[in-house]
Amino acid sequence: MAKGKTAKGVKPAKVVRSAKKVKAAKGAEPNVGKGAKANKEASTEEKIKNAARKLFTQKGFAATRTRDIAEEAGINLALLNYYFRSKQKLFDLVMMENFRRFLQGMTVNFVDDTLTMQERVVRIVSAYIDFLTEFPDLPLFILNEITHNPSKIAARIHEEVGPTRSKFFQQLQAAKMEGKVALDPFHFIANLVGLTVFPFVSKPILQRVTGVTDEKFEALMQERKKLVPMWIKMMLLPPGGEK
Repeated sequence: MAKGKTAKGVKPAKVVRSAKKVKAAKGAEPNVGKGAKANKEASTEEKIKNAARKLFTQKGFAATRTRDIAEEAGINLALLNYYFRSKQKLFDLVMMENFRRFLQGMTVNFVDDTLTMQERVVRIVSAYIDFLTEFPDLPLFILNEITHNPSKIAARIHEEVGPTRSKFFQQLQAAKMEGKVALDPFHFIANLVGLTVFPFVSKPILQRVTGVTDEKFEALMQERKKLVPMWIKMMLLPPGGEK
């Protein structure tokens, strides 16, 4: 056979290698496409959830339409329905899960019998301040839903708090009967929630009255992690001091 020629039907080595490279490149394309598609879908889902969270917080469940959420997310209604079949499903995903975490900040520490009353207060206050710093609009959402859709919120509160509430109240009531604390359980919860949650609810008013910036407000909230337990402890003590 002459030099430089190949048998009929046999491809030169360079041609074979080139063909393999092309085939390998083509085989990689679908993976790249899947990754880009997954990223796009994740981005779209986040846009929808962020838009839903904003509108549910501002307007509540009943007053928020799926069309409003789609417009806020910058997508069409059909695409929203593709990702989330119903407004209820979207609501439960982005809002009720946060509300459940909000309630757990209290219930988890209620059931821990190894903690003293003061230790429970410290943990509850710290958990709430950290949580509300991350989700500052959640208290307004809760107030709005309690006003317009009380049955849903009441059911979730009972579901999360019910199993631990009675036990904790019994312990607090027993401590009151023994003269170890002076507060009725109702006043204890009202003071604890009020001192911890109310500053976040009234943040716009407090900032206007005091002139503090957002950065200063956050710093003051961190400071309240130490102050609120001190105040609660003083409220709990019976006349004449600790027994």
